[in-house]
Amino acid sequence: MKTKFFLLLLISFVLLCFGENLDAQIRIGEKLPVWSEGNLDIHHINTGKGDATFIIFPDGTTMLIDAGESHRPPSPREAVAKPNNSRTPGEWISRYISNILYETKMELKLDYILLTHFHGDHMGGVHSDNKQSQKGNYELSGITEVGENIRFKKIIDRDYPFYNWPSPMNNATMQNYKNFIEWHIINKEMQAEKFNVGRNDQIILVNNPNNYRNFEIRNIAANGYVWTGVGENVRNHFPPIESIDKDDFPDENMLCTAIRLSYGRFDYFTGGDLLGIPAPGDPVWHDIETPIGYVVGPVEVNVTNHHAHFNAQNENFIRSLRPRVHIIQSWVVNHPAPSTLGRLVSSKLYPGPRDIFTTNMMEETKIFIGTSIEKIIGQQGHIVIRVEPKGELFNIFMLDDSNEDFKIKSVHGPYVCD
Repeated sequence: MKTKFFLLLLISFVLLCFGENLDAQIRIGEKLPVWSEGNLDIHHINTGKGDATFIIFPDGTTMLIDAGESHRPPSPREAVAKPNNSRTPGEWISRYISNILYETKMELKLDYILLTHFHGDHMGGVHSDNKQSQKGNYELSGITEVGENIRFKKIIDRDYPFYNWPSPMNNATMQNYKNFIEWHIINKEMQAEKFNVGRNDQIILVNNPNNYRNFEIRNIAANGYVWTGVGENVRNHFPPIESIDKDDFPDENMLCTAIRLSYGRFDYFTGGDLLGIPAPGDPVWHDIETPIGYVVGPVEVNVTNHHAHFNAQNENFIRSLRPRVHIIQSWVVNHPAPSTLGRLVSSKLYPGPRDIFTTNMMEETKIFIGTSIEKIIGQQGHIVIRVEPKGELFNIFMLDDSNEDFKIKSVHGPYVCD
C-alpha cells in the first residue's frame, strides 16, 4: 500500500512540474514550439478533404501517412476546404510540411510515405480539374502533388508493384499513381515497396537509431493478413480468394495497411479505413478489426478507423485497444456516427477517462449528435501529438486551421503513458 501511495505521489509531482514547465513555454494563441530531438511529433493535418498525417520521429526521420484529396462536388454534407479553397489539398499539405520543417531547420524531405489504401480521400484521384505534372506523365492530386513538391525517399503501399489483388486495379486514378511511382523510381532513385505485415524493420529510424532503441513501428495488417504477435508470423484472416464469391470480395477498406507506433510507454495505432461491422448478410470475416485489435493491445492513442463511421470501431476492437485518446479525421457530416461515438465513450467497454478530438465538426453533425457532442473536447483544427523524450508523457495541441500561422487553440495533457 505504501509503495502504491509513493508511486502516485511521484506521478503527481512529475505532472505538477511538467505542467508548470509546459505553461511557461506554450500558451494559447502562440505558435506551436518547434520540434526538438527526442520528441515524437504526430501532426493530423486538416484540409477538410481527407486524411493526412505527418510524423517527425525522435531522431528527425520523417513520414507522411496518406494525403487525401476528395473531389466530390461542393455539398452541405462535406466540410469546407481548410484553410480555404484557393489551393488544392495536396498544395496545403505540402505547405504545412514545408513550414514545419523550415521552423525546425530540417531538410525538406520525406523519408517515408505510407499509403493506407487506394481511395481518393486518402491518396487523391484523377479528375478533370487536376494540374499536369511538370516532371512526368501524371496528374497532381493528393499524394502525387505532395510527391511533386517534396522530395521523398521511399513509398510503401499494400500491393506494389502489381496492383492486382484481389482483382486488377486499372482505373484512371491507379494508372496515374503507377505513372507517378515509375517516374520517381527512374528519375529520382526513389524506392517503392509492398507493405510487409509482421515486420518491425521496414519503417525504421534513419538518423540516430541507436539513440532511440525504445522506438518501433510494427506492421500490423494489410490485405487481410494480420500479425500474430509472435516474431514476424502472420495469419490470413480471409478465406482463399478463389473460394469467395465475387459479391463478397473484400473491399478496399478491409485491405488497409495498419501500424502500431511505439515510443517508450507510448503506443499509437492507425489503420486507415479498416472495417469492423459487416453489412447485413455479409460474411463475418468482413470484420477485420477484431483480429487486429487482439494483437495490437492497449494503446495511448487510437486514430479511429474509417473516420468513426457507423461500420467501424466495433466493441471488440475498442475493448482491446482501450485508448486514452481517440482521434477522428473527419470530413463529412456523418463523421463521427452517433452509434460509433456511443461505443467510443462507453465505460462498459473499458473503464477510465478518455478524450476525443476531431479535425472537423460540422454544425449539422452537432445537431444530429446532440448533447453527446460535449464528449468531443477538440472539435476543429489540426491535431498535434507531442510525445516527450523517453515516451512517458504526451500532450495534444489543437491548432487553428483557418490560416498558416499554426497558432494553438487549446492544450490538453500532460497524459501519462501506461
